[in-house]
Amino acid sequence: MSAPATTRPARTLDALAEQVCEVAARHADHADETAAFPTEALAELRRTGLLGLLVEERHGGLGGGLEKMVRVTLRLGRTDLSLAMIFSMHCQQVLTIDRHAEPGIRDRLLPWIAEGHYLASVTTGASTGGHLLTSETGVRADGDQLVVDRFAPVVTGGLHADAFLMTVQAADTDAPTAVSLLFAARDQLTVERAGDWRPMGMRASDSPPLRLTGRVPRSQIIGRDGDFRTIVTRTFGPAAHLGWAAAWLGTAAGALSRVLTMLRSPAGRERTATSSELLLTRLSRARQRLDVVHALLERTLTTVTTADDLSRPPHQLQINALKITAAEQCHRAVDELVDALGMRHGYLKDSPTGLERALRDLRSASLNYSNDRLHLVDGKLALLDPEVRFV
Repeated sequence: MSAPATTRPARTLDALAEQVCEVAARHADHADETAAFPTEALAELRRTGLLGLLVEERHGGLGGGLEKMVRVTLRLGRTDLSLAMIFSMHCQQVLTIDRHAEPGIRDRLLPWIAEGHYLASVTTGASTGGHLLTSETGVRADGDQLVVDRFAPVVTGGLHADAFLMTVQAADTDAPTAVSLLFAARDQLTVERAGDWRPMGMRASDSPPLRLTGRVPRSQIIGRDGDFRTIVTRTFGPAAHLGWAAAWLGTAAGALSRVLTMLRSPAGRERTATSSELLLTRLSRARQRLDVVHALLERTLTTVTTADDLSRPPHQLQINALKITAAEQCHRAVDELVDALGMRHGYLKDSPTGLERALRDLRSASLNYSNDRLHLVDGKLALLDPEVRFV
């Protein structure tokens, strides 16, 4: 596992995020047009040390926690939703290793991550979709090695990853619910592209189907073999929903900010009747939606970082509500802004408001671990909490 060279300037976290955004902004239009991965922005994430944000300082990282992950993801989302999702999902993998890996592999991997290595998540399956708690991919034990042959229909940034955390069916079992989480470095695998990536939005996430094959030491299982459910409940799910919500909110907030900046400019005031009651009402509704998401994001962040037992139904309901609400409301806010500004600045690709791309990108939010699937889970959880307790 070789280390990419990194330079760690002594700057504030916000300044580091801004530095990455400046690079991303220069390439975002091209990345969207060509569905190209934001390689320049990833290189800047490496140079700034932000890929090691959640790694403790004693391991060479920045020593941040979930609050800082949310803050950086919000800022990246204002510039490029694909980049924000890439970053937040990487942080989800890092946090999982930090909290659940055995000390030996943990102490080996965290310094390596802090050097600037990027992790991708492999959790989708051809028949299971994005369902985390079942796996159709078995691994074959061969001594202290696991023989892996893993197909995944969607792997965000997988072609550019230095390593992967992948869900597999536990060895020596036929039970699809006995799911393990396995770390695999890129040089331990053969990574083959297995299809195209031609989406409506989120084009720069470069998430084509992949086939990953190879031999991985059994010692690289993260957490207990066959018990990925515990990781999902305690870490994987909460970190995902916090990161995704921050990314979506950042994108919607960036869109609203650009709209307001345009309307307040001299040219905007000349062309647009800012006293229009319809315009003002739509601006109000868009801001209201984002304030609701922000409030729920902050409250859920507090719950995740302070609760003793995240498996309790009220906690799980709140975490899932964050994902569902952010996915719905951020998209609706931008959709209303499109109506508010009309064809020229709401619908056309070359508008400085960037609403067209934000709307396409945010349309994926309700599908990124389907809101419908979460509602089914939440219905069952609601039955377990007849007192309707809030956290």
